[in-house]
Amino acid sequence: MEELQISPANPAGSPGKEQQAAGVGILLQIMMLVLSFVLGHVLRRHKFYYLPEASASLLIGLIVGGLANISNTETSIRAWFNFHEEFFFLFLLPPIIFQSGFSLSPKPFFSNFGAIVTFAILGTFIASMVTGILVYLGGVMFLMYRLPFVECLMFGALISATDPVTVLSIFQELGTDMNLYALVFGESVLNDAMAISLYRTMSSVSSRQNFFLVILRFLETFVGSMSSGVGVGFTSALLFKYAGLDLDNLQNLECCLFVLFPYFSYMLAEGLGLSGIVSILFTGILMKHYTFSNLSENSQRFVAAFFHLISSLAETFVFIYMGFDIAMEQHSWSHVGFIFFSIIFIGVARAANVFSCAYLVNLVRPANRQIPLKHQKALWYSGLRGAMAFALALQSVHDLPEGHGQTIFTATTAIVVLTVLLIGGSTGTMLEALQVVGDGHDGPSNESFEGNNGYVAPPFDEGASSGNRLKMRLKELHKSTASFTALDRNFLTPFFTTQNGDEEEDHDDPAPNPRREGVFHVRR
Repeated sequence: MEELQISPANPAGSPGKEQQAAGVGILLQIMMLVLSFVLGHVLRRHKFYYLPEASASLLIGLIVGGLANISNTETSIRAWFNFHEEFFFLFLLPPIIFQSGFSLSPKPFFSNFGAIVTFAILGTFIASMVTGILVYLGGVMFLMYRLPFVECLMFGALISATDPVTVLSIFQELGTDMNLYALVFGESVLNDAMAISLYRTMSSVSSRQNFFLVILRFLETFVGSMSSGVGVGFTSALLFKYAGLDLDNLQNLECCLFVLFPYFSYMLAEGLGLSGIVSILFTGILMKHYTFSNLSENSQRFVAAFFHLISSLAETFVFIYMGFDIAMEQHSWSHVGFIFFSIIFIGVARAANVFSCAYLVNLVRPANRQIPLKHQKALWYSGLRGAMAFALALQSVHDLPEGHGQTIFTATTAIVVLTVLLIGGSTGTMLEALQVVGDGHDGPSNESFEGNNGYVAPPFDEGASSGNRLKMRLKELHKSTASFTALDRNFLTPFFTTQNGDEEEDHDDPAPNPRREGVFHVRR
């Protein structure tokens, strides 16, 4: 990844003054982080849901950037915030994405695995295509700034990356259905991997390229990156199982090795020309599911707290920087129509994603496992944009011709701010209006897919309609999910961990992340 810089970095002057300016810049960043954490704690303590933590961090960045503009210190402050895109992708995003995979609680995730994959893979593809096509048609009809078709698809891919941290934190505080939480959380985790693979695929093709080659390139990127992450995860599980590191005098070594494996996965994928973000996500899922149980108890507590800590710091800094960047960067505000219609098109694409995928999932599920319409509406409302969309938009400034990338970047930052502040702040009201607060905790929706819930598909009727045949195909896929659960319990878990297949995989992290975790901590 070539080094790309957003703004001027070297303030004029002697090395001593440069060091002093750098120190002041770091001090300013630390002050904003401290203020953000304290303010978030106060808001959460007083149950003020109209301004979630992520929104507060965003506002702090906006205020500091605005004050810098008013006081005519923009140039010096901008130099202090010497922010490289390389730093963003190599040091801020990896811990956030790894913690997303690592904090997945197995039961709710795997009991809803089929639905999560449908929303995250098929749904993200649908949302990306619908957004790209609508943006292109809007340009053709002179409703908005016109972009080439491939660039519209790139915009559709990057803006389809959801990051509902504010919604999830309020879900946790207010208490909502466990399976609804798992769907929103699981989709956001796998959705990042899908969105970045789609974006990289679109950015590497031209409008003259065969569509089949484009699909092939996407599969190569996504499957290759996933395989790389899975391979590193399984390797780490075997190493910690047989290396005998769970001794008192080797705990430092055990923790150091565990912390290094995620970055090894990320750099391996990047070195192979694949997606490090996708790779580190699946490494996180595998390391939590298999490697984590091979650690000693003290090491388990340490690594859970460590990744929670660095992901919280990175995520808070990302939202602060987004707010700061919106106030300080030069944006293409001349294309207001592009922003306005993009927001409408994104809402339409999100609806096409959620309701079409929910229809397919409900074809498979028995009556007591259907996704109700109010949960579908909550899923649609939870499609906030955040760090991943911002990062890809940041990259598009350099990937696309001058003007095009800047327009996409401006639109993305505006969409992120609007969704985080407006949707994030109104989530509590939305939950109450949809009547999903404290909904369905003791009902049959908490059952697992394991064992197929005792549900047996009806025998196939040769004279069945095409719709019934589709249902049968989907139910066969549904049964394969239960088969994978049995494979994991009977073979994979005993082989890669020190546990027996009959033991439960419940690992309650000593330091659960209130932003990215909480599936088992939702109040009843």
